Amino acid sequence: MAEITNTIKHVASPLARQTLQDGALTLPVAGVRPIRMLPWLQVVKIGGRSIMDRGAEAILPIVDEIRKLLPEHRLLILTGAGIRARHLYGVGLDLGLPVGSLAPLAASEAGQNGHILASMLAPEGVSYVEHPTIASQLAIHLQAARAVVGSGFPPYHHHEFPTSRIPMHRADTGAFLLADALGAAGLTIVEDVDGVYSTDPQGADGARAEFLPEVSAAELAAGNGTLPFDRALLDVMANARHLERVQVVNGLVPGRLTAALRGEHVGTLIHTGAAAR
Repeated sequence: MAEITNTIKHVASPLARQTLQDGALTLPVAGVRPIRMLPWLQVVKIGGRSIMDRGAEAILPIVDEIRKLLPEHRLLILTGAGIRARHLYGVGLDLGLPVGSLAPLAASEAGQNGHILASMLAPEGVSYVEHPTIASQLAIHLQAARAVVGSGFPPYHHHEFPTSRIPMHRADTGAFLLADALGAAGLTIVEDVDGVYSTDPQGADGARAEFLPEVSAAELAAGNGTLPFDRALLDVMANARHLERVQVVNGLVPGRLTAALRGEHVGTLIHTGAAAR
């Protein structure tokens, strides 16, 4: 008969005797930069209001440009929400819905824009995938096709953000979180302006707006001007692990996205808090 033993097997680990809540203790292990899971991936975020809401005049040229880019790059294309999400916010706020209920409603509109874009690229084998697929099966999808499309909204669902009645983290933030977590080669945000300006070029002080070809996230966070992306993105950029910079380009100008993905400076470069390797 086999002898029964109560000997405990100990697993050697530098975290064995540490609390995972103590940053100083976990830093020697957790402070190193993670591996890049998909270092060959280019992430492209397409604006909902700025591009998709404009209809065929904006969508068809950007689809044609992406189609020509497929032989050069493997792409994760993420879409944002547009004016319909703003209508959802308005109705939801009138009804008194909590912010955690507004987030998935707006995210569904970003997904609709993604389905539209994927349908236009379907002849090239491009399809729309949901968040769980992006999280666990993106690599195999990109072996089967040169690009996939998804929603840029973070999948927070009913999480509450007590400092705002409108969901703070929207498609720009979600695109950056994904790109940085995957260790992507880059993130390009496609909007309807040439980049970032000192003030809103379409606002009351538009005549005094100065174009910023290069700026840091910290500098933008110190100001309070209007930005062509979610302001919450700046907080996320400060904690970046891989992406050292993001480029904002004008998707209404043919060739800007192509040039950006080829490494050219054709918009505004925003430097993150990630340390250069």
